[in-house]
Amino acid sequence: QLQFVESGGGLVQPGGSLRLSCAASGFTLDYYAIAWFRQAPGKEREGVSCISSSGDSTNYADSVKGRFTISRDNAKNIGYLQMNSLKPEDTAVYYCAAEYRCSWGPIGSWGQGTQVTVSS
Repeated sequence: QLQFVESGGGLVQPGGSLRLSCAASGFTLDYYAIAWFRQAPGKEREGVSCISSSGDSTNYADSVKGRFTISRDNAKNIGYLQMNSLKPEDTAVYYCAAEYRCSWGPIGSWGQGTQVTVSS
């Protein structure tokens, strides 16, 4: 089963930063794109960012472009999402998922996610 363990969330003030991590559970990450999604209360899950299997191609939602940076370390089997200049609108549960390619079409199972709360 393709699943991630997300970590790194927490409470941060507007303008602050967080670095989220997703560790692959039970599989090798090398051949998959990694996508980050988020879901705020009362809203649908939305795609945030994606990075190709090789790490040479990235994609960002317009709402986070210029503030978030996605990366990966295949040797460690971990994906990352660096979040800077955080806004209250970024408050959500963040999830990591595998994709065959960056297409907002996650495969495998959702993990528990990690809560990000941006508030004064």
